[in-house]
Amino acid sequence: MSDLVIRIKKNADGSAVLSCARADGTITWQRAQGQQGRFFPLHDLTHYTVETVLGFSSGFFGLVAAGWDIQDTGGKGVRGPLPREAITVEHIVGSLDAERAGGSTWTAAEFNAQAARFAATHGLAEPRMVTDAELERLREVRQELFARWRALPPGEVLELPFDRHAP
Repeated sequence: MSDLVIRIKKNADGSAVLSCARADGTITWQRAQGQQGRFFPLHDLTHYTVETVLGFSSGFFGLVAAGWDIQDTGGKGVRGPLPREAITVEHIVGSLDAERAGGSTWTAAEFNAQAARFAATHGLAEPRMVTDAELERLREVRQELFARWRALPPGEVLELPFDRHAP
C-alpha cells in the first residue's frame, strides 16, 4: 500500500475536490471552486510531479502523508511553519506554474538563477538546482498528468499513489 492515495475529482460545475487517504486510513480533503477549481488540479499535479521526480519527502504531499491536514500546509495551522524542504518544493512548483502561465520555457540556467534569488530572499542556505535532464523529465511527467486530467470526464476521479522518499 502507498503512503498516500491522491484522488482529484473533476466536477461538472468546474469545481474539483482533492482527497488524500493516508496508509493509516485517515483522510484530508479540500474543494476548489470557480477559478481555483481550474487552477488547483494542475497545481496539485505539478506538486505530485516535483515531489516524485525530484524525490522530496517533505513537500505538500509528503507532509499530508505524514499526517498534516491540507489546511495546515499553508504554514499557519496547528503544525506551525513549513519545513524548509516544503518551501523549496513550493517555489519549484510555483516557478513551473509561472512558466506555464507565461507560455514560456525556461532553461535550467534561468530556472536555477530564479531559485538562487528566491533562496537568498527567503534565507534558504542552498537552493535546489535542477539539471536540464531533470527539468525535461518534470515537464514530460507533468504533461502526461495534465493530459490524463483533461481527458477525465466530469464526475470521474484521477487517482495517484504517492510514497514518501527517505529524507
